[in-house]
Amino acid sequence: MSETPPQNRAATAAKIIANPGAYKVCEGCDSIVGSGAALCPNCHSYRFETSAERVILQAKILGAREQTSVTADDLG
Repeated sequence: MSETPPQNRAATAAKIIANPGAYKVCEGCDSIVGSGAALCPNCHSYRFETSAERVILQAKILGAREQTSVTADDLG
């Protein structure tokens, strides 16, 4: 596995960190979704953490590593 995350994940994390109020973290699978989402597109949970601190922390975690979860795009 690569030591550095793919550039697009780091860029996406930076975008989220710059505007954490536009996102929230799924409490079911720790995915970051847009603040307008009613259900997580990955696990279909409806429980979210909306604090800016949590969104920023999760963006840093996800932006620094390879993708490990299966998304709806992977199944399509």
